[in-house]
Amino acid sequence: MDGSNSIFQKGASQDKTEMLQVVSFLENFCEELEEVIEVFAPNPFFLMSLFLIRNHIEGKTVTPTSLISAAHIPYATASRRVKEMIETGLIEQRPRTSSGKSFSLHPSEQLLDGWMQLSTRIRRLAELEFGASGKRPESTDYYFGGSYMATKSIPPLQVLGEPLKLAGGVRVLVHGDPTFMVMETLKRQFEQAIGLPIHQRAFSIDRLREEALKNAERPTSRYDIIAVDLPWIGEFVEKGVLLPLDEAVDLARLDPADFHTAGWKAAHWGGRAYGVPAQTTPELLFYRRDQFADAGLEPPATTDELLDAARALHDPQRGRYGIAWNAARGTALGHTFLTTLSDFGQPIVDLDEIAGGFDTENLHLRNYRFTIDTTVGLRAAEYLMELLKYSPPDILSMSWYERIRPFAAGRVAMAYGYTLLAPYFEGDSSSPAFGQTGFLPHPAGPGATQVAPVGGYVMGIPANLPEERRAAAAEALRVFTSPEAQKLYVQNGSRTNPRYSVGADPEVRRSSAIFEAVDAMSWRDELQFWPRPPVPEISDVIRICGEELHDMLRGIVSPATALSRAQARSDETLENKRRS
Repeated sequence: MDGSNSIFQKGASQDKTEMLQVVSFLENFCEELEEVIEVFAPNPFFLMSLFLIRNHIEGKTVTPTSLISAAHIPYATASRRVKEMIETGLIEQRPRTSSGKSFSLHPSEQLLDGWMQLSTRIRRLAELEFGASGKRPESTDYYFGGSYMATKSIPPLQVLGEPLKLAGGVRVLVHGDPTFMVMETLKRQFEQAIGLPIHQRAFSIDRLREEALKNAERPTSRYDIIAVDLPWIGEFVEKGVLLPLDEAVDLARLDPADFHTAGWKAAHWGGRAYGVPAQTTPELLFYRRDQFADAGLEPPATTDELLDAARALHDPQRGRYGIAWNAARGTALGHTFLTTLSDFGQPIVDLDEIAGGFDTENLHLRNYRFTIDTTVGLRAAEYLMELLKYSPPDILSMSWYERIRPFAAGRVAMAYGYTLLAPYFEGDSSSPAFGQTGFLPHPAGPGATQVAPVGGYVMGIPANLPEERRAAAAEALRVFTSPEAQKLYVQNGSRTNPRYSVGADPEVRRSSAIFEAVDAMSWRDELQFWPRPPVPEISDVIRICGEELHDMLRGIVSPATALSRAQARSDETLENKRRS
């Protein structure tokens, strides 16, 4: 991770939730009233609600004794007030021990919903009463009284009515990226929500794939939930790694319509869903708005405009370069070639063109072939050769994180990067790119349309998970991917989001311009997963392309030779897989 977790920790400490801000305000307000008015009598229901909400947000356990203490009234009276709140449905009790004699207390959905409305009203009243000069500039963001989607705020993560029953707790296998590390940071809150310990193992992308495949060969899965990179779906289904979701959960409970279309479709193989989107992180073009403005440049919409901008902003004598991208040998460069092919309007396999992209519905029939050594492939390879001219000198060793670090440090003007890496500059106020970054879909080649290739992970259930663990694992999976959970990830630094509702949340939209930009791309059908189709051979082909094109970038072979070699090796891989 090399420091990415610290960036997120920094972002988390700076990003208070709106509800917690309102709780703090009201707590302080009550203290001020007590100081000014000696006969002030605090409302015990109000004080206990504040205490419940704060501890729920912070993931702390509330016992009857601690809640009674928060009421600031005699013990017996406070005990009766707690009982009244339980009877009216404001507090939920959860057994803390197998005997059922000890309980923890949690705010009910009714109380949380009411508190969300109160938080909104308090902010609105404060804006109206104490806003600058009593009026609101039209140019500022204002979420109250706006559209329905813009004012619909997602409540905090709620505890389950009954704790899940899974011997040993929930075992999760994930990728060691910033979003999943946010989940680890928030583990205490999720453990409170599901009532079970969470044991999370995180690996690099290649080791994650190896461990998931090795786990599938075991008689019994070591994990209840595993994270799956989107291009692996076909391979994992064909090899029996994943359980079809509809065998473990009612899909309607997941609210499929709320997921970005590309992310939800990418979780399918042969018409069935095998995972729930946990991260939808498109690869975008990050660019420095201030440097573009100073140079009189417009944001690039085409590959030619991007090359012009890179050329204009490339100044190696001053340690500044035009663009950074994935050019390290193997998997990293292979991904770049696939997405660059899509920029020029062609997928890596011969998919049928349809409105809004290419048809991926029948990939499971395995009647495709790889399309690498083509006219479009040559254009894409030559484009990469041009990018090389305006890149940092260490570009041939740059991969996922390395391409973002020089952008965050102010050494490059543009970088292709996934949204999950934005905290490198959005979470660091000392970064020259902080507050100065624009977000665009990939610029398109001649005759093509702009796309934002979708990356990220789904979370699925291993096919070899014992049947008696499946229902509880599915419920934990639902909680981890719920709108409430996704909002919590964002509030703690994540810049990935698979759901429309989360992207529309006022607090989420205020946290980063990324969410509004990605939502707009989704509505314009620019978010697409066909650039990296989830065919079973895709991991091998990505690696092959990354090896052959790396030799091209080093000047060892010509673009035509690199494509020819990559095509031959990919064809051989496809034939071997079909024979086996």
